Amino acid sequence: MFINASPRALLASCFMLLTFLSCALCAPISAVMQRDVWVPKIISPTSASKWTVGRTFLVTWDTSSEPSEVTNPIGQIYLRQGDATQSNPIASGFKLASGQTNVTIPDDTKPGEYMIVLFGDSGNWSGEFPIIAAP
Repeated sequence: MFINASPRALLASCFMLLTFLSCALCAPISAVMQRDVWVPKIISPTSASKWTVGRTFLVTWDTSSEPSEVTNPIGQIYLRQGDATQSNPIASGFKLASGQTNVTIPDDTKPGEYMIVLFGDSGNWSGEFPIIAAP
C-alpha cells in the first residue's frame, strides 16, 4: 500500500479535514441542546411594599412567558442592597414555574432599602423597597 507523504498531499489532507470540521461546526444545534434563558418579571415586592425583619413574605413573579426548555428550573432568592447582593439566599430549592415562594427576612438584616434578586435560569431584580426593624 502506497501512502503519499509529500508536503502537497499533507497540506491537501489538512485542508479537507478542516473543511469537514467547519461544516460540522456550522450544523444546527439539535432541539435537545437548545435552551431559552427565562427572565420572569418580579411582581411582588414592589416599591410600595414594606417588609419587617424576622417576618415571612410572599415573593411572586410572572410565569406567562416560560419557555418550553428552561436551563435551570430551580430558583434561589437573595436580598440586594445597593450594589451588593448578599451571599446567602433567603429562599432556595423552589420551582421557578410555581411563580411564588415565601421568604423570611433574617433577624440580622439591617433596616434599609433592598431589592429581591430571583436566580434560576437568569437573575432579575425587583424594585427597591424598605425593610424595617422589628417592633
